[in-house]
Amino acid sequence: MIEKVYGYKEMDKLKNILDRSLMDSEEVSQQVRDILSRIRSDGDKALLEFTHRFDKNNLSNIRLSEEEFERARRNVDKDLKGALERAIENISRYHEKQRNDGFIVEEEGIILGQIVKPIERVGVYIPGGTASYPSTVLMNVIPANIAGVREIALVTPADKEGKIKDSVILAADLLGVKEIYKIGGAQAIGALAYGTETIGKVDKIVGPGNIYVAMAKHQLSGLVGIDMIAGPSEVVVLASRGANPRFIAADLIAQAEHDTRAASIVVTDSEDLADRVVEELDLQVKELERSEIIQGSLGNYGALIVTENMEEAFQIVNILAPEHLEILTESPMEDYKKVKNAGAIFLGEYSPEAVGDYYAGPNHTLPTLRTSRFSSALGVYDFVKKSSLIYYSKEALMRAGKDIVSIAKNEGLTGHANSIIVRMEGEDV
Repeated sequence: MIEKVYGYKEMDKLKNILDRSLMDSEEVSQQVRDILSRIRSDGDKALLEFTHRFDKNNLSNIRLSEEEFERARRNVDKDLKGALERAIENISRYHEKQRNDGFIVEEEGIILGQIVKPIERVGVYIPGGTASYPSTVLMNVIPANIAGVREIALVTPADKEGKIKDSVILAADLLGVKEIYKIGGAQAIGALAYGTETIGKVDKIVGPGNIYVAMAKHQLSGLVGIDMIAGPSEVVVLASRGANPRFIAADLIAQAEHDTRAASIVVTDSEDLADRVVEELDLQVKELERSEIIQGSLGNYGALIVTENMEEAFQIVNILAPEHLEILTESPMEDYKKVKNAGAIFLGEYSPEAVGDYYAGPNHTLPTLRTSRFSSALGVYDFVKKSSLIYYSKEALMRAGKDIVSIAKNEGLTGHANSIIVRMEGEDV
């Protein structure tokens, strides 16, 4: 069910995991291009056609009504509502620390600064399909709210009856989102980017989705801002020989149940531990509802990497650059300092990925497909834009003028140089 690999010497066996890009399908690329073209030209008409075709419902009104909000408020039990409210508190407290109000520096006739302003209108995509995710509403909307985004349009596909899960609606309602559309897929991304008769176009689109959603964001990047191209989810568990195999197996399964392209990997210096994890996987998978998806995921993208020592284990972890990294070693509070690339790092046996997915506070929208080498978790900073502020007094420009002219002339931009020279004429510099 899961492949065993022996350190660096067999890393080629992980090629299907390391290279599992979503953007390499020409067929999907063309399908998405065609969908986006129709949305751009035909607006709501095309949007409804695609919604009926792909989501198998007969919606005529795609915007969530106040009656549907009210029904969700009634239907969600108080325990779940309380859990969501406490998660909101934790996530908000963490993201408040990411606020950046800019800066102003003044010295000798010069004022320099950075002005930080929120993006005006943002689209948030919440996946549907095999599962629906109120937690993803929290993780995408809370940092936008903290940044000061004025308008948030949330899109998520409805089921065959034209309904959205009550918990998703309630999560949005608790955060003040009133503009929800029952659409999904590439067509929803196109509607947010281009605008239709019903949906106003946005400045940036955030939120994870399937290959069609990712491809649409990829193709529209530049017309609108995007957060990242989120691929299938992944976890790496870095475990030394004393780690609990039952915990490890449970965490691999938690990752694998997302979908059959999710990657679940153990890196350990203990072959005995690896073997015991396999035994635990066999026992635990049989008891779970999504066992078919889990088995497919572990079979396609699961791996047990056995290394000669922990130094090699850390080197491999940094090559994998995982979305989620669990460190189950004797000294996790020291060992995390050896990690160069990871979206989120979970320390110790009682900090499983699920704590971060739902409750702890840090964002669960994370870089996948090894992109943690150069990108970060979604945050408040993704919902703001920054403008530079520059003021030079006459005296300050006179001091700097010759340097600016020298650089401009070196670049062959005599018009730039002249814009300084005309200001220096007749001055004693």
